[in-house]
Amino acid sequence: MAPPPKVNYATWPQNPPAYREVTEEYNKEMLRVTDKLLEVLSEGLGLEGKVLKSSLGDEEIGMEMKINMYPPCPQPELALGVEPHTDMSALTILVPNDVPGLQVSKDGNWVAVDYLPNALFVHVGDQLEVLSNGKYKSVLHRSLVNKERTRMSWAVFVVPPPEATIGPLAELVDDKNPPKYSTKTYADYRYRKFNNLPQ
Repeated sequence: MAPPPKVNYATWPQNPPAYREVTEEYNKEMLRVTDKLLEVLSEGLGLEGKVLKSSLGDEEIGMEMKINMYPPCPQPELALGVEPHTDMSALTILVPNDVPGLQVSKDGNWVAVDYLPNALFVHVGDQLEVLSNGKYKSVLHRSLVNKERTRMSWAVFVVPPPEATIGPLAELVDDKNPPKYSTKTYADYRYRKFNNLPQ
């Protein structure tokens, strides 16, 4: 969805006819929400409001949308919609339908996330965990299927450009708080995560 030079409209659906217009408008709103979230999260670390956005590529931050559909499953106890994972993004902004299925890990237990009408669910992703040197934790989550109803979700992944170098912010590292994560490009991080290599 963003930044504009990276958008490949050839891969976008032709139907419904309003898809492109609606998605572009949605992207504008997601960028606005992302700016505010990154500002508040920066301030939560005791930093100036623009630090996280700047560290993630500023105006080159990418917005990748993934639409998930989980059809009804006659034996949901035998299947997972998506296995437990953390997102490699900086943030994930999610809109689900009203069919339950999203769960987050809390103290070693899986906890169902209740549907809230007109709400956005926001997950901290791996890149914010690294930049914050572990002060923010990437959300371990999974998706379950439903026996009778189709579950859908619209996820927007807020990602740095591939060439962005991501590591613990210098302002958050000192002798008492050494870096807990290595510094690497986002492209290298993605490659390592997709291939189950150590980070």
